[in-house]
Amino acid sequence: MSNFAIQVEGIGKKYHIGGLQTQYQTLRDSLANAFTAPIRRARSLLSGHSTGAADLHEEIWALKDVSFTINHGEVVGLIGRNGAGKSTLLKLLSRITVPTVGIARIHGRVGSLLEVGTGFHPELTGRENVYLNGAILGMKRFEIDRQFDEIVDFAEVEKFIDTPVKHYSSGMRVRLAFAVAAHLDPEILLVDEVLSVGDARFQRKCLNKMQDVSHGGRTVVFVSHNMSSVTRLCERALLLENGQVTQDGLSHKVVASYMQSGLGTIGARQWKDPKQAPGDKIARLRGVYVRSSDGTTTDTIDIRHPFTVEMEYEVLVPGYKLLPHLHFVNEEGIKLFVANDLDPEWRGEQRPSGRYISKAYVPGNLLAEGTIFVQVSLITLEPIMRQFHEPDAVAFQVVDNMEGDSARGDFAGTMPGLVRPWLDWETQYYPNGK
Repeated sequence: MSNFAIQVEGIGKKYHIGGLQTQYQTLRDSLANAFTAPIRRARSLLSGHSTGAADLHEEIWALKDVSFTINHGEVVGLIGRNGAGKSTLLKLLSRITVPTVGIARIHGRVGSLLEVGTGFHPELTGRENVYLNGAILGMKRFEIDRQFDEIVDFAEVEKFIDTPVKHYSSGMRVRLAFAVAAHLDPEILLVDEVLSVGDARFQRKCLNKMQDVSHGGRTVVFVSHNMSSVTRLCERALLLENGQVTQDGLSHKVVASYMQSGLGTIGARQWKDPKQAPGDKIARLRGVYVRSSDGTTTDTIDIRHPFTVEMEYEVLVPGYKLLPHLHFVNEEGIKLFVANDLDPEWRGEQRPSGRYISKAYVPGNLLAEGTIFVQVSLITLEPIMRQFHEPDAVAFQVVDNMEGDSARGDFAGTMPGLVRPWLDWETQYYPNGK
């Protein structure tokens, strides 16, 4: 067997744009279009309309001169901004589209965990959609039979498995779609933003399932905007910028560089359009800010100095008790701590509608140096309902100094540990052992 699972040499993909604009498509969209293309062409011929490229007058390279090799058993993250070419690359590796130039060699059976929650036929039951989606994803009927109970159990939809999917909630569709895809048995697995949907509990369940897959020795290529998930799941990462691979290395180093470059999440983030802001009917997130001790928005924190994380949100429906809270996660995906809003003025009190800014004051000499991601959440109490949870809302760098007045003292080497608190020390000296 070849040493590599995937070998990409000089791949490029050129698209024509102009008069006929095309929307971004997921892998599942591309599969669906492949099935319906003959019907669209026939309809076009019958109606006398052309489907040619006469209206298209501009070219754009979604990928250009991309080369890399992934060995069997490697788990590789693929990161970058929207439009960087990540999904285009997965389409090429999945043979959904063909490259304009270059070649991709694949050794092993390929399966794809597509963008989930889409592609179900609304009139078919959950059971029927399991078999339909399993067939689309390359599973044989006996494979689905063997794993059907496990799929349904993972999706937590046993009571509704014989109900038409049109009656499912969006969460139920998400769970069932992922469950079908996650129980494939390919040698190479391509994962496209599969953890960006569903509630926080199910996202953790998906991530744990992905870790099981990777620990089983399969080759995994994982696309995600959730940097803590990338560093937790992947040892290696590729950074795509403007259709080219600009970095290839250890995932936590590539992610840290991505964050420092300003291409990733930074120290301030706003949602100016309320309709696009994370949230529900009761409350919506409007902004998150990391501020230095002088109140300046920043993405770099001196390890010695205190700083503030601000969460700006809007309460739309009065009368609820709210609990804003922050999750601090390091670049290796390890959750450092969770901080709940304990402001005595609002703790346990019903809040009127309006705009709020909740501030958490973080002391200096607490966090170790490195990249820190902040996840922001807000829930209602009585009843407990999550209003929003935004992973990696902002991020910042903790920078240690060599001036001798931080917890590292006069030591100039690498210091391990999740936190780096300043502790008071006392040394007693006993001459001659007395």
